Amino acid sequence: MKSVFITYDQAYQDSVMAILSKHNIRGYSGWQGITGCGSRSGEPHQGSHAWPALNNALLTVIDDSKVAPLLEALRELDKTSDLLGLRAFVWNIEASI
Repeated sequence: MKSVFITYDQAYQDSVMAILSKHNIRGYSGWQGITGCGSRSGEPHQGSHAWPALNNALLTVIDDSKVAPLLEALRELDKTSDLLGLRAFVWNIEASI
């Protein structure tokens, strides 16, 4: 099992949810309206007057076999805009109940 943490510009919300659905990934926890700043490029997302945009994030735990297809779909979505950010990080899950 792997945990995938995805952070993305709030404008990608519907697209990210469609990717999860397409890959039959049902279990996740999500956060909306979070702040952040990308490490490579782009503007800060602070929800302020100066930087009004915000990010969303979600965490899902999936079978190893679903990780590569999910990351590829997210990579393709990220390529659609240089101005919107999307990142995904994968961790091993040692145990669960």
